[in-house]
Amino acid sequence: MNFRQGLIIAVSFLCSLSATGAMRQYSATVESSDWILAGQSRLQCELSHKVPGYGEAKFVSVASKQLNMEFDMQMALLPKKFSVASVYAVPPKWMPGQAPRKIANMQLRKQYHGDLPEEAAWTMLSELQKGFWPTLYYQDWYNRHDKVAVALNASNFRPTYHEFVQCVSQLLPYSFDDIAYTVLSYEKNSTELTKYSQKRLTMIGEYLKEDNNLELVLLDGYTDSYGGRWTNEQLSEKRAGEVKGYLTALGVADDRIEITGHGEKRHIASNTTSDTRALNRRVVVRLSKG
Repeated sequence: MNFRQGLIIAVSFLCSLSATGAMRQYSATVESSDWILAGQSRLQCELSHKVPGYGEAKFVSVASKQLNMEFDMQMALLPKKFSVASVYAVPPKWMPGQAPRKIANMQLRKQYHGDLPEEAAWTMLSELQKGFWPTLYYQDWYNRHDKVAVALNASNFRPTYHEFVQCVSQLLPYSFDDIAYTVLSYEKNSTELTKYSQKRLTMIGEYLKEDNNLELVLLDGYTDSYGGRWTNEQLSEKRAGEVKGYLTALGVADDRIEITGHGEKRHIASNTTSDTRALNRRVVVRLSKG
């Protein structure tokens, strides 16, 4: 599709929206256009933009194994019925010769905010970088005579966007679900973690330093069947206690950590070989959020 064809299609679309009724338009002025970096941490980054009289647009990325992004259009008046909004990248009036470009269709669900997944959200951000205004067009659900256009003003976008990208680059490469249940393994007859488990405990520590919503940490210590039963029970408690000490040193409240030493009870493997016995030497970490 060449430029002329794209322009004709875009103009025809916009004209069709306004042919049967009035177009109510919502957007920040150039002077009031404000992009804010909120919720900045290694768990979540949020870039927000208020649309006067309508609501607030948000781009959100969270800690995860995969890079992710979501667009959320928080509306003051939620949709009354199911519908679809067409999302276009629209050139402002000071960019003559540019045609609007279709980005995506946004499902408008009854009594829910509008949102778009990763690819569309990143496309909107890249269009904002170029100075285009991502704009939602849809039939008003409260007035059948009106169409609605909601635009994100690209003015003052770039400086805050650069900070947002820096925040996203620092997100932890794992989520709460990745560490909420973790099994730490130990060397034989020792309170020393295996190298892999040391890395896992470090991951848990890095996460807990960022998350203030932790409600409870349960630590259950276990041993293999070698040694006396009382000795094994003491060893399992010591293993769990050292993990607790590591977490409290990071700032987790002491009264939110519960430890239990089970000794050689509740084996998850036989004790007949060195490899299977190693599976029984463990501390199970379970995290709970409020």
